[in-house]
Amino acid sequence: MKRNVSGWLILDKPYDMTSTQAVGKVRWLFGARKAGHAGTLDPLATGLLPIALGEATKTVPVVQDGQKVYRFTIRWGEETTTDDAEGEVSARSSYRPDAAAVMAMLPAFTGEILQTPPAFSAIKIDGERAYDLARAGESVVLEPRPVVIDRLVLVEHGTAESRFEMACEKGTYVRALARDLARALGTCGHVVALHRAAVGPFDDSDAVSLADLEASADRDGLLLPIAAGLGELAEVRLSPAQATTLRFGNPVLLTGAGAPLAIEAAWASSGGTPVALGRVERGQFVPSRVFSG
Repeated sequence: MKRNVSGWLILDKPYDMTSTQAVGKVRWLFGARKAGHAGTLDPLATGLLPIALGEATKTVPVVQDGQKVYRFTIRWGEETTTDDAEGEVSARSSYRPDAAAVMAMLPAFTGEILQTPPAFSAIKIDGERAYDLARAGESVVLEPRPVVIDRLVLVEHGTAESRFEMACEKGTYVRALARDLARALGTCGHVVALHRAAVGPFDDSDAVSLADLEASADRDGLLLPIAAGLGELAEVRLSPAQATTLRFGNPVLLTGAGAPLAIEAAWASSGGTPVALGRVERGQFVPSRVFSG
């Protein structure tokens, strides 16, 4: 029997599991009617995969748009077809950059840059996933696109491998960064370890391992509330009467001292419970998505 359970489960996704498999597993463990995730994580990556259940799925785009933090390791000297350890070696170089050269190159990969996604990615080409076409042996050509890297730091350097930490915006590929950084340094490289440490309002401190989830006698107690995914949006607090009006999809006039006149993106609450997502326009809260009461 499926049930109407709602909230966020912040899974510490294990190595060698797809995001789709992880969502399916969590949905089955909770017996949830509806589930979705806030941003695909590669099978060979570990770390934060925020999974929304029930009404929380309405907030997935909000979390997806949040900043991501990744910790990753580049192995120097070899480029692969997938830009990670799963692919076949496609190019080699005997040159190994020193720490000074690596650090000097990092500013060129910080801020808004153009990045060509890996051929093995979930981007759709004429309705087909790029990785499906690549695995079928077809030539995959993806156009460069702008991405934003807020911070890129060399954590530890070695002649064989180097570790980095990166904070970036939606749509950035760590594997593509590793490939392009190595090329810019005059060598080859690919990702051999990747961990996502933060997504929007969530970080490693919120994470639950799959083993702990499976062993838990109170799985619902591991869920974070729907509002946990909305921490980066402005909150507009309503009276019960205003909340009722909003739940019917109608805008409500905000009254009282300090009532906002305009907010581009916000969420409305009543008694601490989410009522709707939307915006404030001319002193009214205009709903875009409404939560069931």
